Amino acid sequence: MHRHMYIDESGDLGLQGSKYLVLSALLVDNPVELDRIIKNMRRNKFRKQLKKANEIKANKSSDEVIRHMLTKLSEIESAKIFYIVLEKKKIFSEYLKNNKNKLYNYVAGKLAKHISIDGGDVDIRIDKSKGKQLLRDDFDRYFLHNLKENSNIQKITIHHSYSHSWSGLQFADMLAWACFQKFEYSNSEYVDLISLEQEVYHVW
Repeated sequence: MHRHMYIDESGDLGLQGSKYLVLSALLVDNPVELDRIIKNMRRNKFRKQLKKANEIKANKSSDEVIRHMLTKLSEIESAKIFYIVLEKKKIFSEYLKNNKNKLYNYVAGKLAKHISIDGGDVDIRIDKSKGKQLLRDDFDRYFLHNLKENSNIQKITIHHSYSHSWSGLQFADMLAWACFQKFEYSNSEYVDLISLEQEVYHVW
C-alpha cells in the first residue's frame, strides 16, 4: 500500500495574531481522485471563477467553491483527516514563543503523534513555506520522529512542494481553513460538510 499525505495550516504563529493555529493532514490512497475533482471544477462548474486562479485557496475562494470541494472530498472512501488545534494562549514556553519555526515543528509533531498508519509507504507533502534547507531538514526530522511513534510504515518520504502544483495541498488548505473557522469564529458550518468516518481532532 502506497499512501499520500498533505499538510497545511490556518491561522498564524504570532502571539498577537489569531487565537488559534490549526494544522490539517489529509491522507489518501490515490491522489488522482483529488486531481480529478480540481480538473472538473476548472473545466465545468467553476470554469469562469477559477480561470485566473493559479491555485485554489480557501481565503480567496467563494463560499460555493469551498462547499463544493469539502463535499466532494467526503465522497473519497480512502480519505482520512487529522487536525491539531493549538490555543496559543496556552503556550507557556518562552523558547517556543520566541521561535516560530520551532513552534511550528512542535505543533506538527503533536499532529504526527496522533496519526496512525499501519504498513506500506507514505509520501508526505507540505506547502513549501520554509525557505532554508536547514529549516526544512529540521522539520522533517522532528515530524518523522513523532510519526513513527504510533505508525508502522516501511518507507516515508517528505517533500516541501508548491501548493499550486498539488491538488492535495489545496485540499489540505481548505480543510485547515474550515477547522479554523470552527475554533476561531465558532462557525462549524464548513467542517460539518465533511462526513468522513476517519476524522480526528486534537485540541490543545
